[in-house]
Amino acid sequence: MPGAMTDAIDTRLAAQYEAYPYPRRDPREEAKRLIIGSPGHLREIDYWVFGATRPASRPLHALIAGGGTGDATVMLAQHMARAQRPGSVTWLDRSAGALRIAQERAAVRGLTDIVWEQRSLLDLPGSGLGPFDYIDCCGVLHHLSDPAEGLRALVSVLAPGGGLGLMVYAPHGRTGVYMLQDALRLLAPPEEAAPARIETARRVLRHLPETAWFRFNHNFQDHITGGDAGVHDLLLNPRDRAYTVPQLAALLEAAGLEVTAWMEPLRYDPLPLLPDPKLHARVERLDLLARAALAEALAGNMSVHVVYCRRRSEPVAWADPMDPGAVPVGREVPAPELHRFLQPDGGLTLVMDGLRVPVRLPALAPAILGLADGCRTVGEIAAALEARGTSPAGFARAWRETFRALEPANRLLLAPPA
Repeated sequence: MPGAMTDAIDTRLAAQYEAYPYPRRDPREEAKRLIIGSPGHLREIDYWVFGATRPASRPLHALIAGGGTGDATVMLAQHMARAQRPGSVTWLDRSAGALRIAQERAAVRGLTDIVWEQRSLLDLPGSGLGPFDYIDCCGVLHHLSDPAEGLRALVSVLAPGGGLGLMVYAPHGRTGVYMLQDALRLLAPPEEAAPARIETARRVLRHLPETAWFRFNHNFQDHITGGDAGVHDLLLNPRDRAYTVPQLAALLEAAGLEVTAWMEPLRYDPLPLLPDPKLHARVERLDLLARAALAEALAGNMSVHVVYCRRRSEPVAWADPMDPGAVPVGREVPAPELHRFLQPDGGLTLVMDGLRVPVRLPALAPAILGLADGCRTVGEIAAALEARGTSPAGFARAWRETFRALEPANRLLLAPPA
C-alpha cells in the first residue's frame, strides 16, 4: 500500500501522479520500440557501478524506486532477459495508475522477472525488501520534502558492494521553467482543480511573450508531446528542486556516497569547451568536482544530473582496458557501426542537448572499432590488426587513445566477465 504522506504538498504530489501517471505511455507501443535512457541501462550498470568486474553470471537484483509508468523497469528487465542475465527487477511506486500501465507494458513484452511493490520509497527501511545490488531512482528525490531522508532510505536496502543510479533536476538547463511555474501559481492556483489548471497552462503557453526565457529553452518536450501528465509535471508540479553539481555532491556525501560517474563524463569536462591553452592551464589546477561545476556553468544546458554512485567505503574496482582479456562493447550503438559517424579526419562530433563536442580519435580507431563486436577481446583485436601489419606497440597506443576518447562519451565501455 502507498506510504504515509509527509506534508500537504506530498499529498498533492501523490494525487497528481495518481490522476496523471507519469510519463505518459501507451503499452501498445511496446511492440514498436524500447525506450532507452540513463540511469538504469544494463551496460552502464555493469561498467559505471561495478567497473566491469562483477561476473555476468552473478544474479543482479535491482530496485527501481519511483518506477512510474515503467520506463526504467521495462528497459532493465528487457536488457536482462535479452542477455539471459539472472536476477530480478523490483518496481516500487505509490501510484496505482502508474502500476497498471507499467504492468501492461511488461506483459506486452512477456517480462516475468519483475516484482511489483505499491508503496513509498520512504517505507523501505524495515520493509523486508532487498538488499538490492543496484537501486535506480530517477526524478524522485527532488520532489521529496526531505531528499536526504529519501536517499538514506535507499541506502538502507543497498547490498554491500552495490550502487545507485540517480537523476535529479539541474538549474541552468531549466531556465524559464521556474519563472513559468511562478506565473502559473498566480494564474492557476493550486486550489483549483487540475483539469482547469492544465487548460490555463496551455493557454499561457500559446501566448507566451517572445521574451519569455522558456521560449528559448529547447530542452523540454513534455508540454508538447507528454499530454496532460507532461504539462502538469513540468509546469504545475507542487514541488521540485534543482541541484547544481556542488549541491548534489554535498547531498551524496552526507549519505556516505561517492560518485563513480557523472553521465556522460564528457559533459562534465570543461577542457573541450575551452580550446584556449591558457584557459586549459587554469582548468588543470582544479579538482574533478570543481571541473564538473565549471562545465555545468559554462555549458548552461544541463537540465538534469544523472550520476552513478557507491558507498565511499566501497570504491569501484575498475577493469583494465589494456588487459588482453577485456572485451570492449558499445553502450547502445555497436562499436563497428560507430565508423558511420566518423568525419573525414577520423574524429567524431557529439551533440549533447544542442552542444557540439568534438572527440579526437587516432588514425587506427576505425579499424579497432570495426573489430570491437562485443565478443572479441582486446587481445584478439590486437592479433587481428597485427596480421594486417600493425605493431603491438602501435595497437596499444591507438587502443588506449580510442578508449580514453569514447569511454567518457559513454559510447564504448567494457563488458563484465562471463
